[in-house]
Formats: sequence, structure tokens, C-alpha cells
Amino acid sequence: MANTKLTLSMEPEVVYRAKEYAKKRHISLSKLIQDYLDQLSKYKPDPDNEIDSDILELTGILKGKIPDDLDLKEARYQYLKHKHGL
Repeated sequence: MANTKLTLSMEPEVVYRAKEYAKKRHISLSKLIQDYLDQLSKYKPDPDNEIDSDILELTGILKGKIPDDLDLKEARYQYLKHKHGL
């Protein structure tokens, strides 16, 4: 299939980061954008709900089980400290 030329306008910083990303993966920026648009155009969310049903089943599972005054950052720190034996 023949390629079609496309002109895009975007912020220079975005272009720079995208070129760096493509360069690290040894692909052209055109190929990167083509692959992204191809994936995006094939995505078909559940028509009834965009959130996966497995995730929806978890909604509210912890409601009422976490104290309002819990410091999540401190709890995570303590968990990791214990996990790594510090």
C-alpha cells in the first residue's frame, strides 16, 4: 500500500520528545505515529461501559474499611520498610 503524506502541527517540545523516543527504539517518527494511530483506531471500548467489567466488580470493595485518618504515604512507607527488612 502506498503511503500518504500527512502534515501535523504540534508543540516543538512534544516533537523533540517523540523523536527521542522513536530514536531509542530504532524506528522512525512516522512509524511511531502510524503504529499509535493504528492501535487507537482499532480500539473498541465496551459500548455499555468504558471501564472493564473486572475493574467495576472491585468498585466499593474497600469502602468503610480504610480509616479516614490513614496517612497513605506513611502506610506505604511502613509496608515497604517491612517488606525489605529495613
